[in-house]
Amino acid sequence: MQFTVTDVPERERFEARDETGAVAGFVTYQLTGSIIAYTHTEVDPAFEGRGVGSTLARAVMDDARAKGRTVVPICPFLADWLVKHPEYESIVVRSTRKIK
Repeated sequence: MQFTVTDVPERERFEARDETGAVAGFVTYQLTGSIIAYTHTEVDPAFEGRGVGSTLARAVMDDARAKGRTVVPICPFLADWLVKHPEYESIVVRSTRKIK
C-alpha cells in the first residue's frame, strides 16, 4: 500500500493518506521561523503495521531538510526513529533531558 504525505499548514500537521484519500496518520508540528518542532505522531489503528509512521517520519524530515529548517523532535516516536536514521543528525537539536 502506498501513502502520500502532504503538509496541511492550516492544521499544523503533515498527513499520510492512502490511495482512497483516507487519512492513515499524521505528524503535528509547531513552526517558529526556521525551527520546526514535531510534537506528535499518530497512526490510525486500521493502518498500524503498514509503515505509515516511518513514511511520515521520513517525509517530515526530508521536508525540513529541503527547507533549511532545524528540527526539534518532541514526539517520542520521531525521536526514536531518528536514532536509527543518523543521516538527519545535522538538522536535529536535542535536549539533554529525556521526556517520558
